[in-house]
Amino acid sequence: MDTLEAMRVFVAVVERNGFSAAAQALDMSTAGVTRQVAALEKRLSTRLLNRTTRRVSPTSTGAAYYAQCVQLLAQFDALEAGIGAQALAPSGLLRINAPVSYGIARLAPLLAGYRARHPQVTLELSLSDRLVDMVEEGFDVALRITRQPGPALIARKLADTCITLCAAPAYLAVHGRPQHPDDLAGHECLGYSYWGDGDRWTLRGPEGEVGVTVQGGLRANNGEVLREAALAGMGIILQPDFLVAEALADGRLERLLPAWDVAPIGIFAVYTSRNHLAPKVRSFIDYLVEALA
Repeated sequence: MDTLEAMRVFVAVVERNGFSAAAQALDMSTAGVTRQVAALEKRLSTRLLNRTTRRVSPTSTGAAYYAQCVQLLAQFDALEAGIGAQALAPSGLLRINAPVSYGIARLAPLLAGYRARHPQVTLELSLSDRLVDMVEEGFDVALRITRQPGPALIARKLADTCITLCAAPAYLAVHGRPQHPDDLAGHECLGYSYWGDGDRWTLRGPEGEVGVTVQGGLRANNGEVLREAALAGMGIILQPDFLVAEALADGRLERLLPAWDVAPIGIFAVYTSRNHLAPKVRSFIDYLVEALA
């Protein structure tokens, strides 16, 4: 027996002074209403209703039980309504993971706009260039800069980022300017530890794709470190536009091999499951799609 349902039936019988009227109000059969009340009385081991051929009225115990049922059912309905409202409106703590440099350069300036739209959501941003375990570490959504997100996660593409080969004028003045991708093998190339192809840099150009194995005196797991090293004249870097665009614009870095480029890399929002996606996650991803368009 569904006790809550039986309580609703009992309340309807009391309020409508009869089984037939309650059945009509509840869109049930009269026999069904009678069975529900009988089962409730059996469960409680007491008579709740006085039944005569003319009317139905609660016993003294039934009257007290009716008052408690009305209060309990109202609280239950309010609880369900509150949960339903939370399920529709973005709210609560949203834990986000993003790469360090991208989080600072691109994501951080967008957070105020999201909070203005959804003030009931509290944001917690964790920046890390390592590949976090979203389930183990409790992240709701993560941003990944990659050509192909892992198959275990649901991914939505937000944008592309261009990858630029560049160096400082001071480095080029001493070491010369490469004329072909193969020339990179003889230069100081500053490596990114999480680059998917390791020390293999592949460029596209007039001859199609050309891959070259590079080497240099510095490797780092953060793009900002490599940019600063390049600005100091340490070597050539291959880094995304959000890190080097400003330095290229003001001449502190110079683009190399303009006839060649690197395939753009996607920026993805990833999450663990598409089933019952929380409104806070959905609204955040939708906002990023709009903001980064």
